[in-house]
Amino acid sequence: MIDEVIATASTFESQAKANDSKIFLGHKTSAVFHRDLRYEPFKIASASGIYFHFTNGQKVVDATGGAAVSCIGHGDPRVRDAISAQFDALDYCHSMFFSCPSSEELCQALIDTTNGQMAKAYIVCSGSEAMEAAMKLCRQYFMELPTAQPQRTRFIARKQSYHGTTIGALSMGGHVGRREMYEPILSPNISHVSPCNAYRGKLSDESTSAYVGRLAKELDDEFQRVGPDTVCAFVAEPVVGAALGCTPAVEGYFKAIKYVCDKYGALLVMDEVMCGMGRTGTMHAWEQEGVVPDIQTIGKGLGGGYAPVAGLLAGHRVINTLREGSGRFSHGQTYQAHPVSCAAALQVQQIIQQEGLLDNVTNMGRYLERCLKQRLGNHRYVGDIRGRGLFWGIEFVKDKVTKAPFDRKLDICMAIHNRGLSLSSNKGILVYPGNGTADGVLGDHILIAPAYTVTREQINLIVDLTVTAIEATFADLACHL
Repeated sequence: MIDEVIATASTFESQAKANDSKIFLGHKTSAVFHRDLRYEPFKIASASGIYFHFTNGQKVVDATGGAAVSCIGHGDPRVRDAISAQFDALDYCHSMFFSCPSSEELCQALIDTTNGQMAKAYIVCSGSEAMEAAMKLCRQYFMELPTAQPQRTRFIARKQSYHGTTIGALSMGGHVGRREMYEPILSPNISHVSPCNAYRGKLSDESTSAYVGRLAKELDDEFQRVGPDTVCAFVAEPVVGAALGCTPAVEGYFKAIKYVCDKYGALLVMDEVMCGMGRTGTMHAWEQEGVVPDIQTIGKGLGGGYAPVAGLLAGHRVINTLREGSGRFSHGQTYQAHPVSCAAALQVQQIIQQEGLLDNVTNMGRYLERCLKQRLGNHRYVGDIRGRGLFWGIEFVKDKVTKAPFDRKLDICMAIHNRGLSLSSNKGILVYPGNGTADGVLGDHILIAPAYTVTREQINLIVDLTVTAIEATFADLACHL
């Protein structure tokens, strides 16, 4: 059924035959272990600005920067030059023994963006690695206290969250579909409470403060259930990205849960791998919450896709405890603080600062919100449009009143993704599909997360193409709805 619907919703195959070029390849010729072994992915020849250029000549608007990664667009020569210069100076050194200027400068720049509220930066290669490091740092913090607390072995996170794909990070996440196959090998010391999702969680007659109070009580009850002195940390995304489709917390939520964490002596970890580093309009998403985390993970917008890089920011409470204890973090990786990755990330961050791109994220984000809501707010199958800055999600429902999701077999989000790519040879669009929005299994959404450099004209184009892809998809699927 899924294959039939995708074939109906996408015109890739017919276009490929008509153009005598293979966009959607059915034969297995690649030696790459692709994510889907049934098909080879579309091949990109080059990228520039907000555009991808496929090997068959097709030009596609990248409206999501991949997975909200390409924050300054593709092909910026300044980043290329910074990478080249770093290669000429130093390609690699082992962080167990050495440091280098690009690492030192990047970490100082990151701490400076927090106005000194965070103490140290720790650079790795991916968001999953950053979360693994955060989990270990939480545990070590309690072991390093003057009176050690070895019973602190648990974590509390949220349902329908995503914190990475490695075993520890996947255990932390609460996305049912992504966890299902691996449940028997996931860590049993992590439990999950409800997400802060006003669209699906807040009652129609419930005030925002009452909703916050209910969620805070649920977290407090979970501390009590598992033993308040056994919890290392509560982990949450300020704006939930891939799992819930750009769902921001309601006002006052993080202040309330910080109070609960402080009440029981647990740390607060904010996962900003997807929503941080300027994506929501401030360099750090927690700035809009009025709460400073003890540990923060960062990633995608850190290096803008120019090199594999992510990181962890640790607060003074954590760093001072380690400094006064063993004096070291019992964790390390081969490519930690890689000189070239640090040089690329440093240049990306300098571009964001020097060009005032955070202001553009805020201004263009408001314009994008207005355009999406004007064009899609009354669409029969659009349930909710939410987000912050240049980080927006559109959730699709079968019924706007009941908010009932579509049958999973229809794979609405992927159908829209495929339809967007196939609109025409020079007017395709890349949107980011996600499912499990309603309960971890059912529910569809797409993400729109353009580069921070996006212009008003480009937003008009992105919205036009997104609306066209959505309308074409539901027209294709009319007989299945």
